[in-house]
Amino acid sequence: MIRTIIICTWLLLGAGLYAQPYLFRGVVKDEQQGIITNARIIQLSTGLLFKTSEQGTFSIPSVALIDSFQFYLDGFLPLTARWESDQYVQVTLKRPAEIRPKYSLSSLTLGWNRQESRNWLTGNETYADLLENRYVNASMYPSTGLSLNIDRASYSNIRRFIRQQSPVPADAVRIEEMLNYFNLAYQAPDSASVFQLNSRLTDCPWNAQRRLLFVQTNARQLNLDTLPPAHFTFLIDVSASMDTPNRLPLLQSAFRKLVDNLREKDSVAIVTYGGITDVVLHTVSGKEKDTIRNVIDSLVAGGATPGESGVKLAYSVARRHFIPGGNNRVILATDGDFNVGLKTEDELEALITQESERGIYLTCLGVGMGNYKDSKIQTLAKRGNGNFAYLDGFQEAEKVLFKEFAQTLYSVADEATLSAQFNPDRVLEYRLIGFDNKMGAFRDSTARLQGGEVGTGQAAWSVFELRMRDNDSSAAPLAKMRLDYRLPNDSVKQFQEEWIRPSWEMLSGVDTAYRFVASLTWFGSLLRQSGYVADEDWEGLLKFLPNSIAWSDPYQREFQQLVMAADVIYHPKKKRGRKGRK
Repeated sequence: MIRTIIICTWLLLGAGLYAQPYLFRGVVKDEQQGIITNARIIQLSTGLLFKTSEQGTFSIPSVALIDSFQFYLDGFLPLTARWESDQYVQVTLKRPAEIRPKYSLSSLTLGWNRQESRNWLTGNETYADLLENRYVNASMYPSTGLSLNIDRASYSNIRRFIRQQSPVPADAVRIEEMLNYFNLAYQAPDSASVFQLNSRLTDCPWNAQRRLLFVQTNARQLNLDTLPPAHFTFLIDVSASMDTPNRLPLLQSAFRKLVDNLREKDSVAIVTYGGITDVVLHTVSGKEKDTIRNVIDSLVAGGATPGESGVKLAYSVARRHFIPGGNNRVILATDGDFNVGLKTEDELEALITQESERGIYLTCLGVGMGNYKDSKIQTLAKRGNGNFAYLDGFQEAEKVLFKEFAQTLYSVADEATLSAQFNPDRVLEYRLIGFDNKMGAFRDSTARLQGGEVGTGQAAWSVFELRMRDNDSSAAPLAKMRLDYRLPNDSVKQFQEEWIRPSWEMLSGVDTAYRFVASLTWFGSLLRQSGYVADEDWEGLLKFLPNSIAWSDPYQREFQQLVMAADVIYHPKKKRGRKGRK
C-alpha cells in the first residue's frame, strides 16, 4: 500500500511542472570560437529565461524531446534553434556587419557632412593616410568631439627616426600622442570627480592672427596598493624577425621591469608565438617573481609569425583566469609582422573587439624597425579598448612599464570622449590640431567616433587653433566642454560637462607647460608638413623653445635636442653656417 502511494505520487509529479525528463545542453560561442558568457536564452515552449555560464555553457530542462530556444545578446544577431535533447550543441552567434565598421574616427564634428571633407583630399593634393583637420565654421558646426586615450607611441617612434638621422614619415606623426607622452602639469581632480578640466586661451606662436585654446583633461589618480587584482597575459612575439637586440632582448628587459610592480594578488601567464604557439607559463601569482623572470629570460627567437593562433590562445588563457571586477589584460609585444594566419587588419579588429566587449583589454608594445607595422598595432590597441606604446630603447621600456606602470595598465575610464561646443559669438572658426582621421574614414559612412581608455593619473591635452571675432573681449563663455565615459567594468554611460571662460593671456605669461605644449604642437605640425605652418617656421620654433622648457625635466631637455637634430635633417645645407648665426 505504501509503495503504491509513492508510485502514484511520483506519477503525479511526473505529469506536472516538476517532471522534466529531458535536458538540453550546449555551449554558446562567437564566430572566432570564443565563449560567450551571460547570453540570454528564451525557452520558447515555456517562455522561461536562462543565461549561459562563465564557461559559455547552458543546461535547460524540458518536458519535450524536441524543443526550441532563442539566443540573444547585445551586439549579436538573435538566433532561434531547435534540436533533440540527446544532442550537445554549439550555438554560434554572429555580429551584424554594420556594428563592425572598417574605420573608427579619432575626431568628429557634429552635423558635418563627410562629403564636404572629401574636398580636403584634393585641395592640397594630400596623399598621406592621415587627413589633417582643417578650419570649421563655428556658426554652422559649433560642436566637435575627439577620442581620449593614453596612446603615446608616436613620440618615441619619431625620436627613433631622428636619432637615425632620417626624416620622419608624415603618417608616423600623431600630435595627440606626442602631447600624451609627457603627462604635463597633472593636477588631481577632487575626490568626487573622475576628471578635472583646465583651459587657457593665448597667442598662436606660428600665426599672429590666431589664438590657441588649450584644454587639459586630468584623470583621477588611483592608489596602486588599493587597485583591484589584475590578471596579465603576456603575449610575446618570439618569431625570427624578433631576433635582434632592439626587439626580443629589449622586450625581455621591459617585462622584467614590469614584474617588479606585481603584487601577490596579481597573476601572470605567458604565451609566445613563433614557429609554434605555446603557453610557456601557466598562471602564477605576482609574488612568484623569480619564476616569471626565469621564463622571460629563457625565451629564444625563431620561426614564423603565427599571429592568429597567438592572439586566440592568449585570450583563451585570459578568459579561463578572468577576474570579475579586476583588471584583465593581454599585453601584446611585437614588431607587428603578422605573416601567418590572420593577415588583414579587418580580421584582427573583429577578433580583438569581441574580446574587449567581454572585459579583457589589450595593451600593445611595439618594437623594432624596418618591418615594424605601426598602423596594425595601433588598430589592435584601439579595438582592444587599450593603449599603445613604442619602445625605442631600454629607457623607454622602463618609463612605460615601471615608472608609468599604473598609467599604462590601469584605467579610470573607458570609451572616453571629449566634445567642445564653441560659442559662435566669440569664435568664427576653429581647428582641432591632431586627432586626424584616416582618409578611409571619411569615405566610410559607417565609421563612428570611438572613445578611448584613460589611465590613472593621466593628463591628456587637446589644442584648438581659433579665429576669433574682431576685437573679442567678451566675458561670455568660450565653449562648453563635455566628457562622456564609463567606469571600468560598468556598462552605465556617464558624463561631466562645464562651460569654460578663459580670457586671453599673452603666451609669455602663461605657465611653462602651455608653452611647451605649443612647442610640441608646432614641431609635430612641421614634421607633418602641415598646411598651417610654413617651412621657415623651424627657425621660429628654435627661438621659441628656450622659454618653453622646464629645464629640470630631462625629457623636455631631450626634446630640445630632437628639434635641433630634426632641423639639421630637414635643412642640411642651411646648417653649414649655423655656428655663425645668433
